Formats: sequence, structure tokens, C-alpha cells
Amino acid sequence: MTDRPSCYPSLPPALLKSLGPGRMPLLDVLTSPVPSGRFDSPVDDRHVLCLHVGEPVPVTYRVGKAERQGARLHGQFCVVPAGSSTRWTLSSPARSLLLRMTPELMREVSESMGVGTRGAALDPAIHIRDAQVERIGWMMQSEDHEGYPGGRLFVDSLATALAARLFALQSHTEAPAPRRRHALPAWRLRQVVEYIEAHLDQDLSLAELANVAGFSLSHFKPLFKQATGLPVHRFVLERRVERARLRLVEGRKGLMEIAMEAGFSHPSHMARCLRRFLGMSPTELARASQERHSGEASSASSRRA
Repeated sequence: MTDRPSCYPSLPPALLKSLGPGRMPLLDVLTSPVPSGRFDSPVDDRHVLCLHVGEPVPVTYRVGKAERQGARLHGQFCVVPAGSSTRWTLSSPARSLLLRMTPELMREVSESMGVGTRGAALDPAIHIRDAQVERIGWMMQSEDHEGYPGGRLFVDSLATALAARLFALQSHTEAPAPRRRHALPAWRLRQVVEYIEAHLDQDLSLAELANVAGFSLSHFKPLFKQATGLPVHRFVLERRVERARLRLVEGRKGLMEIAMEAGFSHPSHMARCLRRFLGMSPTELARASQERHSGEASSASSRRA
């Protein structure tokens, strides 16, 4: 039996501190080497999706008394339900992108789909290929590599999308369309928007905003989008861009201070978002503002003369 850690690596201390005592992210990601030979996968209290990365590798997979064989291909994934372990035999070393999701999220999404907790339990599976799951995996990998510039709101949105997709795959049908609901009442929407503006410099979470609105996480997302026309993370990102624009136009603060005040992880992330939404870099925005003010001052001086 190949030596294998009894658990997956723990989360970075900085991330745990940002979440608060006893709290776990809805979804996290890590890249893990997979040894050749036979081994039991670590036991985790979260659901674990293992996306294969790289060249095809022949594997044997056993859960309980059931055993399957085949080649793992790049982008295919297996499902290891929370609290369980699977036995693997690999002919050569491999690498996996691990997505770990809280069972509570799966239960909440299942209930929001109108089936109670019947769709909350995940079954073990192997050699699954799904474009949506794969896309979420690569987006999570990119966020991890870049230091999570999108913050918890973006990761939370990916987590709920992943849970809904797994629900659809396991039930062998598309997730039923949620019952038509009214948008957030105006006063609740105002509360959420005011909270966002007051805490824009912080790493907001989807659960935090849902709590302000007085709805569950899975109900809050569609209600907010219906009220504003934008997903929550996109709405917050646009507010961050607008605050950064205003501070750049004022010209009284440095780029690092403006990025922190607007809630960006670093100035380079702020610059990317400004180019994406406004088509201008921070320097170009500041320069355009200075030129405009200079022109206005010259015009006023000419009129007085």
C-alpha cells in the first residue's frame, strides 16, 4: 500500500482567519499529486471532486464492493462523498485538481430545487465528463493561482453553480426551473445595497449579504438578480470599479490606497477591472481628469479676462 496522508492539506491560515472561527468556505481548491500504486483516498468532511490534470492514466477504482477500471482523461472527474474513502490503483503518478464543497451547500441547493434533502447526498462516481463542472474547476484554479482577486463573492457564486450542476447530473435531468418569485422588496434591496457600499473595502461573502436581505443563500441569488439585472458578484464588482474611478478622479490618494478602499485585492486587479469596464487604466483615468480640470480652469480664466 502506497503511503498517503490521512487527510488533505489544511486551508491557509490567512483564509481561515478571514472566514472567522469555526467557518469553512463553501468551496475551496487545491492541486494534489497522486502517487502510483494502491492507496486509500483521504477522508474529508466535505464532498471532494477530483479533476484529472495531464496525460491519460490507467486506474482501478473501488468503493465498497464495486470496482471499476479505465483511463482517467484530462478534465474528467470523480466524486468522493463527504466522510467516505475510495481505494485507487494507478499505474503511474498523476495530478488532480481537488474541489472541496460543504455538504450544507448541497443540502440548501437541493431544498431550493423543491426536493427537500433527497438530492443532497452525493453518490461516489468516476470518469465523469461535464463541461460546466470542468469550467468551474479551471476558474477556481485560476482564482487560486492569482490569489483570489474575485474575493469570496465570486467563489461563493461558483460554489452554488457547482452544487446545482451536481444535483442535475446525479438526478440525470436538468435542475428544475425555480418557482417564479418576486424580486427583492425595495426596502430589502436598499438595505443590501447600503450594506455593500458601507463594506465595499471588505471581502464580502454571499451568505453575509443573504443574511442582510433576510433570505437563504440559494434564494437570495435569483431574487437579487431579478431586482438588479446583475448577479451579486458582478453588481459588487461594478460598485468597486465606480468607487475606484471616483477616487482616481479626485487625485488625492495613491493606487494602493484606492485599491484597498474599493475592495480590490491589489492595484493590478483594480487596473484589470478598470480596463475591462471602462476601457482605461488608472493612470489614463487620472490623466484625463487632470486634463479636464485644467481645461475648465483655462476656460474660466478666459471668461474672466
